[in-house]
Amino acid sequence: MKTRQHRPGVTVGGSRIPARAGCERTPSASFGLHGARRRVQLTFSPGGRVRAARGWHGQSPWAPLPDPGGTGMARPGPRAGSLVHALGELRPCRGSWPARQARRMKPARDRGSAAGRNRYADLLRVVAIAAVVVGHWLLTTITYRDGQLSGLDAIRYVSWAGWVTLGFQVMPVFFLVGGYVHAISWTRHHERGEAWAGWVRDRAMGLLWPTTVYVAVIILAVAGARMAGAGPAELAEAGWLVALQLWFLPVYLLLIALTPAMLAAHRRWGLAVPAVMAAGAAAVDAGVVGYHLPVIGYANYLLVWGSVYQCGFAWRDGTLTRPRWRPYALAAAGAAALSGLVAWGLFPVDMIGAGERVGNTTPPSIALLAYAAAQTGLVLAAAPAVSRLLARPRWWRRVTRLTPAVMLVYLWHMVPVVIVAVAFYPTGVMPQPRVGSAEWWELRPAWIALLAAIGVPLIAGLLWLHRPLLRVLPTGLGPGRPWSPAVLAAGLAAAAFGLTRLAIAGFAPGGRLPAAVLGAYACGVLLTLLSGGPSAGHGPRPDEPGAVPVRAGPERHRAGRAGG
Repeated sequence: MKTRQHRPGVTVGGSRIPARAGCERTPSASFGLHGARRRVQLTFSPGGRVRAARGWHGQSPWAPLPDPGGTGMARPGPRAGSLVHALGELRPCRGSWPARQARRMKPARDRGSAAGRNRYADLLRVVAIAAVVVGHWLLTTITYRDGQLSGLDAIRYVSWAGWVTLGFQVMPVFFLVGGYVHAISWTRHHERGEAWAGWVRDRAMGLLWPTTVYVAVIILAVAGARMAGAGPAELAEAGWLVALQLWFLPVYLLLIALTPAMLAAHRRWGLAVPAVMAAGAAAVDAGVVGYHLPVIGYANYLLVWGSVYQCGFAWRDGTLTRPRWRPYALAAAGAAALSGLVAWGLFPVDMIGAGERVGNTTPPSIALLAYAAAQTGLVLAAAPAVSRLLARPRWWRRVTRLTPAVMLVYLWHMVPVVIVAVAFYPTGVMPQPRVGSAEWWELRPAWIALLAAIGVPLIAGLLWLHRPLLRVLPTGLGPGRPWSPAVLAAGLAAAAFGLTRLAIAGFAPGGRLPAAVLGAYACGVLLTLLSGGPSAGHGPRPDEPGAVPVRAGPERHRAGRAGG
């Protein structure tokens, strides 16, 4: 076979490796990966495409990669995956095309990533949080009557608004990305010998520190408003409105704590794990709907969201993306199941609200899980095409500017609503048309623009303050002890309890700060912090973005139930 002679030289890890003599017909390069000496051999076709690739680790042969220069979609052998990642580290010298061809051999799931970071996962978080903000702002209406401010949920006043929630319920995206990034994170840290307690504590404090700052600011605001003479009903309403998104954190903290066990189950049983969890969620709903046992419904917070979290593991190792028809099959199955459940009348189409007889979010239902399956399938089906777009530096730079703000936007995005309500409604500046009327819809763009004009500089200022602050805040204090895991578990339980009660009742139930609830949360954060020092890989790495959540949990028939 006549093969194309390549231009000499590739760059590996910043070092230039010249072409070896005698390699014109079988160009190769030797380089180290994670401390191991590995050898890569590329063979080129007459047209200049990579025809074959083999690698060796010591004396053990690696499986060849079939058709590596074609679409990059060929499924590698059990050992070839590491070889593909190794080839991805090749960077071409000026004018060197062998390295460019080698990079084309990366599997589709790694395209669009840089330095081990999945660009598509970051984009999903940005798009999802944008959907949350727009959904909350769009369907929240403020009223001022008889000297009292109040909030209304437009879903209850617009008959077809339930269908709109199909576009704003993005909770599955956050749990999917959370499972994906934590599968990477735990695997890496566990291979370095890190214990469960250290890994969980670092991730938990990464969420709890920004949340604690938010809680402290809201406490001061409520206390100041009460001293200024604000009415108890208005304080209770505003305090609930700015606490509704906190419901997610207890669920997410639980899933972080269970990640090692859940990932081990995935590696042993694969997709059977989320399938069994889905069957369990259906059984719980049968008890809730058929036998009127609402208390067992809370198990679905773990079963439904845990099932989507498990799908993140399957996304990471390719179980859900290979062969290529699987995401489409998952989307079709989820859509069919959701259509059947809604048409049968068991569950409403509203994927946000609590529902009149039975709802889909408080607790999550099997209908919401069917919706999540359809959404997950569509998201994974779009991954290759969108990842190719994100490989362009211009698009990727836009995403990187937004990702650091996701957590802050999640926590603070309802604060502008309260500011506008207090500043513009009692003065009569803001009109109050009937909810759902033509005039109400005409004013929605101006309403969203006004909230954005307040929210954007607010988030920018918070980012400026948080960056240096979070660099110095510790994720753990004190030496690790045999009882550290128990202290950590107690701390997470107390913090989760406090956040759950805040999400249900708000920051000012009855117009007063809930001292016991806030004390439980503070004790939980303190115990978590004191359960040991920072781990060896202190803090989340750049390629371990924390999945930022949105609200779809404990809620009441009030304003702000839209979006995630």
